[in-house]
Amino acid sequence: MRHGKKINHLSRTASHRKAMLSNMATSLIQNKRIVTTVAKAKALRKYVEPIITRSKSDTTHSRRMVFRYLHDKESVNILFDEVSEKVADRAGGYTRILKTGNRLGDNASMCVIELVDYNEALLKESKPKKARTRRSRRGKVGVAATATAAAAAVVEAEEQVPEAEVVEEQTATEEAEKVEAATEEDQTEKVTESSAEKQAEEEQLQTNETEEPQAEAPTVETEEPQTEASTVEEEEPQAEAPTAEKEDPQANAPTAEAEESKADAPTDEEE
Repeated sequence: MRHGKKINHLSRTASHRKAMLSNMATSLIQNKRIVTTVAKAKALRKYVEPIITRSKSDTTHSRRMVFRYLHDKESVNILFDEVSEKVADRAGGYTRILKTGNRLGDNASMCVIELVDYNEALLKESKPKKARTRRSRRGKVGVAATATAAAAAVVEAEEQVPEAEVVEEQTATEEAEKVEAATEEDQTEKVTESSAEKQAEEEQLQTNETEEPQAEAPTVETEEPQTEASTVEEEEPQAEAPTAEKEDPQANAPTAEAEESKADAPTDEEE
């Protein structure tokens, strides 16, 4: 009979069993999953989960206690630096055993043991729990009371429905009125803007018409005296030139005749 046999010795001595579980624990921490027999996996689960729980408190004492079981500095650092952060929110149950069938040869049942938080395929988001419904154990009086209460609730709901519809219609009409008012305001603004633009264009046209004759008048006045002055100046030298030419031979003619007569006069007397 199997009374009081809580530990599976795995057909090994105590020292051999401890060394084997220590090596399997280091392999699990480094690789996050290993393949072994179901019996060894169940023994490893009892061995490694208390070590993972101790890694949540990162102290020198905790590291020394874990090193007593693992005997590997690298696996201790991985456990306290990486695994402890993943497992911080989980209160136990850090490993999962997945059976894969029987092994050829000795027909031993095989499985895969892995760390739960490193298998992303099987991680599921926490779903809200459904509220449990309990049946009432009351008598017929309780059933009648619940029926009347349900009927009253239905009547109240029917009374509230028309009120809600009226409120919705009022809100819809108010929104429609607001939209119409906004559109009318936009139209009036557009009309005022267009009228203002037309007035501005007309004023510009009027100003341009008034400025054009004012600009032409001084040009005519300024050009006429210049033309008259130029014509007068051109005519004066033409008028002076023939008079001078005509006067010069008339003035010079008597002088030549007088000189000849004066020159001839004493010669006649002398003779």
